[in-house]
Amino acid sequence: MQVGFKALADQYGISLVQPLRVESLIGTVRVSRDSDGFLTNQYPPSYRPAESFAGQFEFGLKYEEIHLEFFARLFTATGPAPIEAWCRQSPFGQYARRAGFLYEWLTGEALDVPDVGNGAYYDAIPAQRYLVRTHSMRVRRWRINDNLPGTPDFCPLLRRTPEIQEALRFDLGAALSELDQTFGADILMRTATWLTFKESRASFLIEKEADQADRIQRFAQVIAKYCGHIEGPLSERSLHTLQAQILGREAIGLGLRHSPVFVGQATMREDIVHYIAPHFSQIPMLLDGLSACEAATRGAEPLARAAVLAFGFVYIHPMRDGNGRIHRFLINDTLIRDKAVPPGVILPVSATITSSIEFRAGYDQTLEVFSRRLMQRYAASYRFGEITSYEDGTSSNFIFEDYEDACFAWRYPDLTAHVLYTARVVEHTVRTEMAEEARVLVIFRRAQERLKDVLEMPDQDANRIIRSLKENGWRLSGKLKKAYPQLEDTVRAARVVAAVRSAFEGDM
Repeated sequence: MQVGFKALADQYGISLVQPLRVESLIGTVRVSRDSDGFLTNQYPPSYRPAESFAGQFEFGLKYEEIHLEFFARLFTATGPAPIEAWCRQSPFGQYARRAGFLYEWLTGEALDVPDVGNGAYYDAIPAQRYLVRTHSMRVRRWRINDNLPGTPDFCPLLRRTPEIQEALRFDLGAALSELDQTFGADILMRTATWLTFKESRASFLIEKEADQADRIQRFAQVIAKYCGHIEGPLSERSLHTLQAQILGREAIGLGLRHSPVFVGQATMREDIVHYIAPHFSQIPMLLDGLSACEAATRGAEPLARAAVLAFGFVYIHPMRDGNGRIHRFLINDTLIRDKAVPPGVILPVSATITSSIEFRAGYDQTLEVFSRRLMQRYAASYRFGEITSYEDGTSSNFIFEDYEDACFAWRYPDLTAHVLYTARVVEHTVRTEMAEEARVLVIFRRAQERLKDVLEMPDQDANRIIRSLKENGWRLSGKLKKAYPQLEDTVRAARVVAAVRSAFEGDM
C-alpha cells in the first residue's frame, strides 16, 4: 500500500518536473532500497497513516523529503479546504501548523483559521537536512520559524545528502593557504593574473567561441574588475553592466530579454530544443527571488551559495546573450564576497570544466538534471509558428504554451546535484589547476633567472627566448638567432640552452 506524498500525488493527479525521490509503502517489515538516488521505504503496519489528506501529508513531512514544487502544485489542486479542516482539528499540532504555513507561503492566500495562540516554535524545514536561511524569521500566526532559503518567487532546495556534506567539508581557505605556503604569496597573485585570462578563454570554449580573442580579453577584464566588487550583481542594472562589458556596448539586445528563448541546437531540418527558459514577464520576479535568496543565505557555506546562485541564474536565463558567462562569473563573485577566496584571486572553474571529458560531460549532465526533466514534462507544449517581432528586437517563431504551469518548477528547483558538481570542480581547480599553474610559473621564473646569469636582458626578451626554446625542443631557431645576434656565439648559445633547459627539467 502506497502512502505519503506519492499517494497524494496519485490521488490529485499531480505531474511534476522534478520527481518525488521517496516512495513509501506499508508492508510487513521495515526495508529500504536506494536506486540511483531514488528511495523506496517499506514500513510495518504500525506506521500506516490515516487515509486522509492530513494523514498522508503528515506522514510525508515526518518520513519523506521536502519538495516545494510538489507542495505548490498540490495546494493549487486541493485549494484551502483540506488544510483548513486539518488546522481546525489539530490547531496546535506541529505538522498541521507547518502545512498551514507552507500553504500560505506558497499560494499567497490566507487560510480561514485562527492564529495559533501559544506553543513552541517549529522550523519550517529541518535545518540539518536542507540549506536554510542563516537567520530564520518568526511567523507568529503559525508559531513557525520561516527558515526557507528564499521567497515564494524563488526558493531553491539543497538536500544535505552524505555526498553533499562530504563535498562541502572541503576547506577552500585552507587549500589556498597551502598553495600560498608552498609557492609564496607573490607566486599565487601572479598565478591569479594569468588564471583570470585562462578562466575567460575556457569560458568561451564552453560557449564554443574559443577563437574570439578580443572577446576573451574583454571578459578577462570584466572578471578582474567586477568579481566581488560590483554592487548587487543580480540587479538589473548590474547585469546590464556585466553583459555590456562582456559583449561590448554595441552588442544587439542588451539588458533583460523581452522575448521567448530556448537553448538548443540547429540542424538542417529543424531546431532541437534542450531547454525552455521562463517567460520574459516572469524574469523580474525570479531575479528578485534569486537576490532575496542570496541575502537570506549569507553566512552559509560559500560553495553551496556559489552553486545555487550561479545555476539558479542560468536556469532563469534572463539575457538574450551572455547568460553562460555571467553564470560562471557568479561562482567566483560569490566566493570572493563570502571571503572564501582572497580579492584578486580568480578560480579558473571554466578551465577545470574544459580540462577533461569527465568534467565537461559532468557539466552538461548537471544542467540536464533539471532541463531534461523539464523537456520531458513539456515535450508536447512547444512548437514553431509564425515569426513574431518582440520589444527587444528579437524575431522568433518559438511558442510555448505552459509558462504558468512550468513556473512551479522554475521557482523551486532542486539544485543538490549542482552544488555537488560545483564543489568538486572548485576542489579540483585549487588542488590541480592552480597548483599546476603555480608550479609552471615558479619554473618559468627560475628559467628567467638562470638565463640572465648567462646573458643579461629585459624580462620581455628573456620570455621570448624561453618560450622559443621550449616550443622548439631546446633548439635555437634561425629566427631567434637573427633577433639576438649574441646567440650566434656557439658557446654562449649552448650555455643559454642548458640554463633554460635545466630550469624545466630539474626538480622543484
